[in-house]
Amino acid sequence: MAATVASLYRRVLPSPPAVDFASPEGKRLFAEALAAGTMEGFFPLVSVFQTQSEPAFCGLASLAVVLNALAIDPGRRWKGPWRWFDESMLDRCEPLDKVKAQGITFGKVACLAHCSGADVQSFRANRVTIHDLRRHLIRCVSSQDCHLIASYHRKAFQQVTAP
Repeated sequence: MAATVASLYRRVLPSPPAVDFASPEGKRLFAEALAAGTMEGFFPLVSVFQTQSEPAFCGLASLAVVLNALAIDPGRRWKGPWRWFDESMLDRCEPLDKVKAQGITFGKVACLAHCSGADVQSFRANRVTIHDLRRHLIRCVSSQDCHLIASYHRKAFQQVTAP
């Protein structure tokens, strides 16, 4: 008999604070936001969504999705003739092997975004008020050319970080 290996598969999100996007509550919140005009940024993002290829690539994958949603030309080929941002191309600030082992800092994701052609505004929780963050978030969700990448610790949201 094979030994059991600790792993994660389809973990249920802790509710609260999380709401499963596909749940009835998630669908209600989506419809409410759509009706309020605060889903404009969602459609460019979902049309280019890609999941991360490594557990520690959350920052790189998020950035690749945003850069593609903003229709920024990477200026080089991804595969074949296609020019498309992929996390494998975001190795300017840190070698991918290091990111794979340790992740990447918020500051380096912001630097990568800027170096890739995005207009970047960085907000750190200890340097802005909640009012400032909410104002920026409302501006972004009502626009197709503004996106927000949040860096946070999963434990604060009762999410598992490792098996």
